[in-house]
Amino acid sequence: MSKSALDLRVPIMPFDLSVVEDVKVNRSAVERRAATIPTRRTVKKEWQAAWLLQAVQNIDLTTLSGDDTPGTVKRLCAKARQPIRLKLLKDLGMDRSITTGAVCVYHAMVATAVESLEGSGIPVAAVSTGFPAGLISFEQKIREIEDSVKAGASEIDIVISRQHVLTQNWKALYGEVKAFREACGDAHMKSILATGELGTLKNVMRASFICMQAGADFIKTSTGKEPTNATLPVSLVMVRAIRAYHEATGYKVGFKPAGGIRTAKQSIDWLILMKEELGEEWMQPNLFRVGASGLLTDIERQLEHFAYGRYASMQYQALG
Repeated sequence: MSKSALDLRVPIMPFDLSVVEDVKVNRSAVERRAATIPTRRTVKKEWQAAWLLQAVQNIDLTTLSGDDTPGTVKRLCAKARQPIRLKLLKDLGMDRSITTGAVCVYHAMVATAVESLEGSGIPVAAVSTGFPAGLISFEQKIREIEDSVKAGASEIDIVISRQHVLTQNWKALYGEVKAFREACGDAHMKSILATGELGTLKNVMRASFICMQAGADFIKTSTGKEPTNATLPVSLVMVRAIRAYHEATGYKVGFKPAGGIRTAKQSIDWLILMKEELGEEWMQPNLFRVGASGLLTDIERQLEHFAYGRYASMQYQALG
């Protein structure tokens, strides 16, 4: 594969059942490897601050609550534009401001988010296709994607139909995700596997391969609404599927863990996972995002402690 091909958007590839038939996952080995990530490496002092500033830029700052209002979304977008106070950035030695990777909202809030982020370059991601359960008609799913794109969303987080995985109907899963990708047009598509509902790590890896074949720009662990969301063992399986897919095709698929990542330490654990398994290129926002609502608050507090030797009052991190 030529170097220019590596820079192209992930294409829709022909359906190939042999990819999933050959999948093998050693659960014990996966769990042992995942257990070493938080314990084998530590990042301290200025290096920790640098990693946390990188983590901020990987966040899809998210609000997916039943009580979302335009005011809530506008405040979230303001936070995305300036997630860390300029004075704190200066005191940390940063000579530029940073933003979060994206803002993620329900379709009904896309227009508000797009307007609030105008001129910032921050993309709006819309959860779609009957999020979180995906239990609406196929026609409704396609229409929801198209409506979100028309409203200005440049990223669409779709949910797969879990029954296709649980019944091993891989061709149906491929056809569904392919149709979603086509409906997205120029908007980048993240495929949410809802890994906590797929039963086995083998199913997770198989679903990852099928979604990548069908043109997913990212594969994402969870909706954040399942009982079990992002975990390091599941994430390890998914990033190794990404690595294998890149080795086979030359195309780079992104990864997004979501749900349950709430502390600064956890954000570093996932950055270490990306660095060790896929390399530094996959630590950047174009290939790695973290879906989170409360994570930014803890990162801010840790940066405050590094800069000033104390934790700031929570009133200074009122939204994140």
